[in-house]
Amino acid sequence: MKPRKAAVQLYSLREEAKKDFIGVLKRVADIGYIAVEPAGFHQLTPQEFKNIIDDLGLKIYSSHTPWCGKGDTAEAIDMAGILGLDKVVCGYGPDDFKDIDTIKRTAEKTNILNEEIKTTGLTLFQHNHAWEFERIDGKLKYEIYAKLCPTVKFQMDAFWSSNFGAENPAEMMKKFADRVILVHLKDGSFEQPDNDTKMVDGFLDRKLELKALGSGSMNIPEIVATIPECVDNLIVELDYCNTDMFEAIEQSYNYLINSGLAVGNK
Repeated sequence: MKPRKAAVQLYSLREEAKKDFIGVLKRVADIGYIAVEPAGFHQLTPQEFKNIIDDLGLKIYSSHTPWCGKGDTAEAIDMAGILGLDKVVCGYGPDDFKDIDTIKRTAEKTNILNEEIKTTGLTLFQHNHAWEFERIDGKLKYEIYAKLCPTVKFQMDAFWSSNFGAENPAEMMKKFADRVILVHLKDGSFEQPDNDTKMVDGFLDRKLELKALGSGSMNIPEIVATIPECVDNLIVELDYCNTDMFEAIEQSYNYLINSGLAVGNK
């Protein structure tokens, strides 16, 4: 298979985007990334954002703006049309995967949402965090959920699928390979640091040290080798980083390119 295209989730650069979003997009293009995955437009309209992306020679394969299932499904469908996408995202919090009963309710909600999305010709995909990869009586919560909503596609966040080192992310990718259409890559340490490292994603009361790709505990080449062929891009996402985020994003890009795992515009 040809090397996949290097992309970046713009949530990684949200703090920088608050000051100069257009400058962020220009710098991402200058680094060499082929595509961006937006997570908010920072005072731009969706059409203005798309025009700037086109002018910079960047691509958009998926978006996290907005998420379906929170009363804004119609907006997500309209946004996909403006951005020229064929897929829309959904996702859930830890309380939605708390136990068997809540997993069943979450799956039922997703099935209803999926049927609505299908009527538009779009594909619904779900983005995971760590709580879906906890276990109940030895079984993965995500495995239980996946069987209850068998036609929903997944955007696998490989780092979160490790559940802080409890699972092998390459094995998780294999397990759900027939459902995976997009992939997020991040790196970091599974040990809780003693410093003032950021809390995890605002959801879990746990410190976490995230790092540029290739500088943490993740075996990125092993993970990439297990990604299904239908996935033609690799999305770098660093929720937090204790170094300069632009440096981490550029280091991650260079790692993917120099390792032959992805291609870019430079």
